[in-house]
Amino acid sequence: MPRSNDGAFLFLQTMLAKMKPAEQGGSKIAIVFNGSPLSNGDCGSGESEIRRWIIENDWLDAIVMLPDQLFYNTGIFTYIWLLTNNKPDSHKNKVKIIDAREQYEKEPKSFGNKRNRMNDAHRQWVKETYQNHWQTGDNAKIKLLKPYDFAFHKVSVVFWQTDENDQPAFITEPYEKTLTPANIKKEQTFYDSELVFNLTVSDGKQQKPLTLTLQAKDVFDTVCRKALKTLFKAELKQALAGLNSKGQAAAEKAFFNGLTLSDVEYRHRHYVQDNKYIPHGEDIQAFLDREIAKPIIRWQDSPQLGYEILPNKYFYHYQAPKPTADLLADFWALEQEAVSLLKSLEN
Repeated sequence: MPRSNDGAFLFLQTMLAKMKPAEQGGSKIAIVFNGSPLSNGDCGSGESEIRRWIIENDWLDAIVMLPDQLFYNTGIFTYIWLLTNNKPDSHKNKVKIIDAREQYEKEPKSFGNKRNRMNDAHRQWVKETYQNHWQTGDNAKIKLLKPYDFAFHKVSVVFWQTDENDQPAFITEPYEKTLTPANIKKEQTFYDSELVFNLTVSDGKQQKPLTLTLQAKDVFDTVCRKALKTLFKAELKQALAGLNSKGQAAAEKAFFNGLTLSDVEYRHRHYVQDNKYIPHGEDIQAFLDREIAKPIIRWQDSPQLGYEILPNKYFYHYQAPKPTADLLADFWALEQEAVSLLKSLEN
């Protein structure tokens, strides 16, 4: 299901649910969308799963990128989705992206946000472009893509940050969470390495510094209890004096429960956890090694593929910026023009 504040996909899902079976001739669907159904939603979200359902069933036939400012109350770009459950053989396992953003003429008079219109020649161009070029491949205004070209892996990766000398870094920082066995267990699982906790322990009469060193497999309660017994050896001995074994156990428990911990900080490896979005078909390990270039501790792929459609990316052409010398020349030309205008005002 899509999110509750964007029901665009619900209209399309309703149409898809009403398609005739392919053996009865199938159905064709055309729907105008804004840009949100193309890429809204992360991997595993309702939107991504709907796109996956449509694309993996090979129902998406083509997407037409329309000019902006075609509608009265919005100037956004819009897209026509063409879908069918009975593709001809030449269309199967293909999705055509058509760039029709330049197929328009200006309105003689603006109607709200509607400043552009498509005439019969523009519509004919879209029709012919859709009908042809299914075998010849891409050109400046057409991209033929396979279903898995829209798929990506969402990979959760933990890597070891490096310091100014490009060596694996360690960090000491305040421990903001409550110092409980459950929280410490999570830290041990995440870092899977030595953790050093520095804190202040108070029994109500005095404060003492304590250092706890935990390995990944250590039990926090055991290590902490042992360290506290050593730290408050004399005070504990006095509290247990003259008691039998049962009384000593209760008194020892009460003594430890009465201790307060404060000013907790810990030293650990400087691990960073991040999500990487990797195109389907790429080697994940090679991608991470190339893009992160840090010691990778572990990574985990998402249980399913995410799907997004990025039409602008398919038609993007990099244009190098002007050289610095040319930019400076333009700047000084404008400066001279401004000076000339000021002088003309003086005269």
